[in-house]
Amino acid sequence: MNLQPLLDATIAVQIHVAAVLPAAILGAYVLLNRKGTPTHRMLGKVWMVLMAITALSSFFIHTINLFYGFSPIHLLSIFTLTGIWRAISTARAHNIRAHKATVIGMYLGGIGVAGLFTLIPGRIMHAVVFTGGPSWILLLTLAGIAAALYLQQRLASQRA
Repeated sequence: MNLQPLLDATIAVQIHVAAVLPAAILGAYVLLNRKGTPTHRMLGKVWMVLMAITALSSFFIHTINLFYGFSPIHLLSIFTLTGIWRAISTARAHNIRAHKATVIGMYLGGIGVAGLFTLIPGRIMHAVVFTGGPSWILLLTLAGIAAALYLQQRLASQRA
């Protein structure tokens, strides 16, 4: 792992990464834990703010310039911003099924799919993760997080 490519990146990229990394972790936590509690609502609001910062900062990142500085990945930012509005409005309307579907879609698309695109060779996060040092530490950490989340989900389904 090598943080230098990230430190050399534009402020928009740094803000984007600073918002999306905690959003990825917090989002997984909120999705896997008890819903409807005051903690869920508070952490959900924090997650929505982090996702808004992530999406808005992406409009100032023009690494892939296919159409006037923008690329198809910016469509995910539009999807995320509309998802924030939909998630909040469906929660307020007590339409929990639509709220849940929206948030899961935002997490999988806005963090999962977009996150995978950042690991393509030539992108900043590819350089951060796969150059300059033991990236196996990151992979081991991610595997540990995934295992913990899987076990927590299994335990929750057994309790139900």
